[in-house]
Amino acid sequence: MFRYLILVVFIAQAAFGQESLKTVTAEPGDGILSLLRKQGVNPYEIFDEFVALNNHDLRDSVHLIAGKTYVIPKFELETVPIVDSIQKQSTDVKKLESASYAIFGEKHKTVITKSERLKGNVYYLVSGHGGPDPGAMGVYAGKTISEDEYAYDITLRLAKELLAHGAMVYIIIQDENDGIRDERVLEIDHDEVAYPNKTIPLNQVARLKQRVEIVNDLYKSNKGKYQRLIVTHVDSRSVGQNIDVFFYYHENSKNGKKLAESIHTTFDAKYKKYQPNRSYAGTFEDRTSLYLVKKTHPAMTFIEIGNIMNAKDQVRIVDPDNRQALAKWISEGVLLDFEEE
Repeated sequence: MFRYLILVVFIAQAAFGQESLKTVTAEPGDGILSLLRKQGVNPYEIFDEFVALNNHDLRDSVHLIAGKTYVIPKFELETVPIVDSIQKQSTDVKKLESASYAIFGEKHKTVITKSERLKGNVYYLVSGHGGPDPGAMGVYAGKTISEDEYAYDITLRLAKELLAHGAMVYIIIQDENDGIRDERVLEIDHDEVAYPNKTIPLNQVARLKQRVEIVNDLYKSNKGKYQRLIVTHVDSRSVGQNIDVFFYYHENSKNGKKLAESIHTTFDAKYKKYQPNRSYAGTFEDRTSLYLVKKTHPAMTFIEIGNIMNAKDQVRIVDPDNRQALAKWISEGVLLDFEEE
């Protein structure tokens, strides 16, 4: 089991000569995966390199912009002979530091360093439900989907974003078999465990108490460090109720409120930029009655991603690009929260 997620399995540096790499112009409807497939390459092998090389021309680091020209990486990160060859061909060299984390799955295990903006900070990430409790249930394309699978996928994507900025990350609910998944329908299983390798109780109170104890024990062990907790859930309401992402915090926590407000502010700005004809109705408010909000020690925010029963909200969670965008927006809110201290 992943006793310390902060363990770096390997550190690699890669050099890419821009002159040696192929470019392609995105067409309407193209996504990163489909664009790379059309170039005859395995999109998962070079996805992270593609994002790193083209970051300035991607919307929220995950969406292509039609008409933009993108660089297609050719080379694996750790292939030293190829790196040497590229360096001889061009002086335009971009070095990428990376680390590998098995918990993200084989296709997404590589985390490319973006910055050290969160270096020294500690983040505890809790995805809702898991183990014997799948959480809220819905039906999409004739198949049953569950809250815990989508909350977990978004949490993993968020963890990867935070690690890329130098943070220390603890994933409290873990599934060693799933990793980050790019399917729309995420298969339901019940093999999740609580950090580091604890069986998740069936009883709801016992389950919540277990998570509180894990987080609070880790909080004590990291005393003196900048620490925050982010809990991710998917709501369940009437089929006709379309809701935006919203946030809770402890009424007596100034830092918790600031974290929630920073992420909320980020979402509001993203909606204004990318959906100018649609106002953002998500809120941030105190909800101390929630067990994890009330009992955990780090400043925290509790996030509800959407209504798993509603068709419009389902699009937000079943589309893997949207899940990545959600994680990216949350991470940008986390950066905003810390850097406005």
